[in-house]
Amino acid sequence: MATINLAAREIHAKIVYYGPGLSGKTTNLVDIHRRMPEELRGRMQSIATEQERTLFFDFVPIESGRVGGYVVHFHLYSVPGQEHYIRTRRAILGGADGVVFVADATPERMAANHAFVAELADNLSQQRRSAAVVPIVLQYNKMDLDDALSVEQLDARLNGPGWPSHGASAVFGIGVAETLRTISRQVASTL
Repeated sequence: MATINLAAREIHAKIVYYGPGLSGKTTNLVDIHRRMPEELRGRMQSIATEQERTLFFDFVPIESGRVGGYVVHFHLYSVPGQEHYIRTRRAILGGADGVVFVADATPERMAANHAFVAELADNLSQQRRSAAVVPIVLQYNKMDLDDALSVEQLDARLNGPGWPSHGASAVFGIGVAETLRTISRQVASTL
Protein backbone atom coordinates (compact mmCIF):
# COMPACT_ATOMS: atom_id res chain seq x y z
CA MET A 1 0.00 0.00 0.00
CA ALA A 2 1.22 3.49 -0.80
CA THR A 3 2.96 5.39 1.95
CA ILE A 4 2.49 9.12 2.35
CA ASN A 5 5.07 11.44 3.85
CA LEU A 6 3.07 14.54 4.77
CA ALA A 7 6.09 16.62 5.78
CA ALA A 8 7.92 16.01 2.50
CA ARG A 9 4.67 15.94 0.47
CA GLU A 10 5.64 12.61 -1.11
CA ILE A 11 3.74 9.46 -1.99
CA HIS A 12 5.63 6.20 -2.42
CA ALA A 13 3.86 3.52 -4.46
CA LYS A 14 4.99 -0.05 -5.20
CA ILE A 15 4.61 -1.72 -8.59
CA VAL A 16 5.52 -5.40 -8.88
CA TYR A 17 6.48 -7.10 -12.15
CA TYR A 18 5.12 -10.63 -11.82
CA GLY A 19 5.23 -13.66 -14.10
CA PRO A 20 6.94 -16.93 -14.94
CA GLY A 21 10.70 -17.38 -15.06
CA LEU A 22 12.46 -15.99 -18.11
CA SER A 23 9.39 -14.00 -19.22
CA GLY A 24 11.29 -10.69 -19.18
CA LYS A 25 10.49 -9.05 -15.85
CA THR A 26 14.08 -8.07 -15.09
CA THR A 27 14.68 -7.05 -18.72
CA ASN A 28 11.77 -4.59 -18.36
CA LEU A 29 13.28 -3.02 -15.26
CA VAL A 30 16.75 -2.78 -16.81
CA ASP A 31 15.27 -1.01 -19.85
CA ILE A 32 13.22 1.37 -17.70
CA HIS A 33 16.22 2.20 -15.55
CA ARG A 34 18.46 2.76 -18.58
CA ARG A 35 15.97 5.16 -20.21
CA MET A 36 15.10 7.22 -17.12
CA PRO A 37 16.75 10.64 -16.86
CA GLU A 38 19.50 10.37 -14.28
CA GLU A 39 17.92 12.97 -11.99
CA LEU A 40 14.69 10.94 -11.77
CA ARG A 41 16.06 7.46 -11.15
CA GLY A 42 17.54 5.80 -8.13
CA ARG A 43 20.17 3.10 -8.06
CA MET A 44 19.03 -0.22 -9.47
CA GLN A 45 19.54 -3.09 -7.09
CA SER A 46 19.59 -6.65 -8.31
CA ILE A 47 20.43 -9.94 -6.72
CA ALA A 48 21.09 -12.68 -9.24
CA THR A 49 22.27 -16.28 -9.32
CA GLU A 50 25.21 -17.54 -11.35
CA GLN A 51 22.81 -17.99 -14.28
CA GLU A 52 21.96 -14.25 -14.04
CA ARG A 53 18.35 -14.89 -13.01
CA THR A 54 16.72 -12.69 -10.39
CA LEU A 55 16.87 -14.34 -7.02
CA PHE A 56 14.92 -11.86 -4.95
CA PHE A 57 14.00 -8.59 -6.58
CA ASP A 58 15.02 -5.64 -8.64
CA PHE A 59 14.18 -2.24 -7.23
CA VAL A 60 14.05 0.88 -9.35
CA PRO A 61 12.74 3.96 -7.54
CA ILE A 62 11.53 6.56 -10.01
CA GLU A 63 9.89 9.91 -9.54
CA SER A 64 6.91 10.04 -11.83
CA GLY A 65 5.03 13.23 -11.24
CA ARG A 66 2.54 14.82 -8.90
CA VAL A 67 -0.83 13.83 -7.52
CA GLY A 68 -2.72 16.45 -5.54
CA GLY A 69 0.42 18.47 -4.87
CA TYR A 70 2.42 15.44 -3.75
CA VAL A 71 5.48 14.10 -5.59
CA VAL A 72 4.86 10.46 -6.48
CA HIS A 73 7.74 7.99 -6.37
CA PHE A 74 7.16 4.61 -7.97
CA HIS A 75 9.25 1.74 -6.64
CA LEU A 76 9.45 -1.07 -9.17
CA TYR A 77 10.17 -4.65 -8.13
CA SER A 78 10.33 -7.92 -9.99
CA VAL A 79 9.74 -11.32 -8.49
CA PRO A 80 11.86 -14.41 -9.10
CA GLY A 81 10.11 -16.66 -11.59
CA GLN A 82 11.61 -19.98 -10.54
CA GLU A 83 8.85 -22.22 -9.20
CA HIS A 84 10.44 -22.89 -5.81
CA TYR A 85 10.37 -19.16 -4.89
CA ILE A 86 6.60 -18.95 -4.36
CA ARG A 87 6.98 -17.61 -0.80
CA THR A 88 9.40 -14.95 -1.99
CA ARG A 89 6.94 -13.89 -4.70
CA ARG A 90 4.17 -13.67 -2.12
CA ALA A 91 6.34 -11.53 0.16
CA ILE A 92 7.42 -9.16 -2.61
CA LEU A 93 3.80 -8.84 -3.76
CA GLY A 94 2.80 -7.72 -0.27
CA GLY A 95 1.75 -4.08 -0.22
CA ALA A 96 1.85 -3.72 -4.01
CA ASP A 97 -0.19 -0.82 -5.36
CA GLY A 98 -0.15 -2.29 -8.86
CA VAL A 99 1.07 -5.31 -10.81
CA VAL A 100 2.51 -5.74 -14.28
CA PHE A 101 2.03 -9.36 -15.29
CA VAL A 102 4.77 -10.19 -17.82
CA ALA A 103 3.65 -13.14 -19.93
CA ASP A 104 5.79 -14.97 -22.48
CA ALA A 105 4.02 -14.65 -25.86
CA THR A 106 5.15 -18.03 -27.19
CA PRO A 107 2.70 -20.97 -27.35
CA GLU A 108 4.93 -23.35 -25.38
CA ARG A 109 4.84 -20.99 -22.36
CA MET A 110 1.03 -20.74 -22.10
CA ALA A 111 0.84 -23.35 -19.33
CA ALA A 112 3.40 -21.41 -17.27
CA ASN A 113 1.56 -18.13 -17.93
CA HIS A 114 -1.75 -19.68 -16.80
CA ALA A 115 -0.15 -21.15 -13.69
CA PHE A 116 1.32 -17.79 -12.70
CA VAL A 117 -1.93 -15.88 -13.33
CA ALA A 118 -3.66 -18.35 -10.98
CA GLU A 119 -0.82 -18.03 -8.46
CA LEU A 120 -1.06 -14.22 -8.58
CA ALA A 121 -4.79 -14.38 -7.81
CA ASP A 122 -4.13 -16.86 -4.99
CA ASN A 123 -1.32 -14.77 -3.50
CA LEU A 124 -3.48 -11.64 -3.58
CA SER A 125 -6.33 -13.57 -1.98
CA GLN A 126 -4.04 -14.77 0.83
CA GLN A 127 -3.28 -11.10 1.48
CA ARG A 128 -7.03 -10.37 1.59
CA ARG A 129 -6.85 -8.50 -1.70
CA SER A 130 -8.43 -9.13 -5.06
CA ALA A 131 -7.20 -9.06 -8.64
CA ALA A 132 -10.47 -7.24 -9.36
CA VAL A 133 -9.37 -4.32 -7.16
CA VAL A 134 -5.57 -4.17 -7.50
CA PRO A 135 -4.54 -2.43 -10.75
CA ILE A 136 -3.06 -5.06 -13.11
CA VAL A 137 -1.64 -4.63 -16.60
CA LEU A 138 -0.69 -7.55 -18.85
CA GLN A 139 2.44 -7.30 -20.92
CA TYR A 140 2.88 -9.90 -23.65
CA ASN A 141 6.64 -10.04 -23.98
CA LYS A 142 8.78 -11.62 -26.70
CA MET A 143 6.48 -10.49 -29.49
CA ASP A 144 9.58 -10.27 -31.70
CA LEU A 145 9.87 -14.08 -31.82
CA ASP A 146 8.63 -15.85 -34.96
CA ASP A 147 6.25 -18.13 -33.05
CA ALA A 148 4.77 -15.41 -30.81
CA LEU A 149 1.00 -15.35 -30.61
CA SER A 150 -0.80 -12.10 -31.46
CA VAL A 151 -2.08 -9.75 -28.76
CA GLU A 152 -5.63 -10.78 -29.71
CA GLN A 153 -4.79 -14.49 -29.30
CA LEU A 154 -3.06 -13.85 -25.98
CA ASP A 155 -5.95 -11.73 -24.69
CA ALA A 156 -8.34 -14.58 -25.57
CA ARG A 157 -6.19 -17.09 -23.67
CA LEU A 158 -5.03 -15.08 -20.66
CA ASN A 159 -7.10 -11.96 -20.19
CA GLY A 160 -10.49 -13.07 -18.93
CA PRO A 161 -10.69 -10.12 -16.50
CA GLY A 162 -10.16 -7.61 -19.33
CA TRP A 163 -7.03 -5.97 -17.91
CA PRO A 164 -5.21 -3.45 -20.10
CA SER A 165 -2.64 -5.29 -22.24
CA HIS A 166 0.38 -4.42 -24.34
CA GLY A 167 2.53 -6.35 -26.77
CA ALA A 168 6.23 -5.96 -26.05
CA SER A 169 9.77 -6.97 -26.76
CA ALA A 170 11.58 -5.90 -23.61
CA VAL A 171 14.99 -6.88 -24.95
CA PHE A 172 14.52 -4.22 -27.65
CA GLY A 173 12.68 -1.76 -25.38
CA ILE A 174 9.43 -2.09 -27.33
CA GLY A 175 6.23 -1.77 -25.28
CA VAL A 176 8.12 -1.29 -22.01
CA ALA A 177 7.40 2.42 -21.56
CA GLU A 178 3.78 1.98 -22.67
CA THR A 179 3.26 -0.74 -20.07
CA LEU A 180 4.83 1.37 -17.32
CA ARG A 181 2.77 4.39 -18.35
CA THR A 182 -0.47 2.37 -18.18
CA ILE A 183 0.21 0.85 -14.75
CA SER A 184 1.48 4.19 -13.38
CA ARG A 185 -1.72 5.93 -14.45
CA GLN A 186 -3.86 3.19 -12.96
CA VAL A 187 -2.00 3.27 -9.66
CA ALA A 188 -2.04 7.10 -9.55
CA SER A 189 -5.82 7.04 -10.01
CA THR A 190 -6.17 4.95 -6.85
CA LEU A 191 -4.04 7.21 -4.65
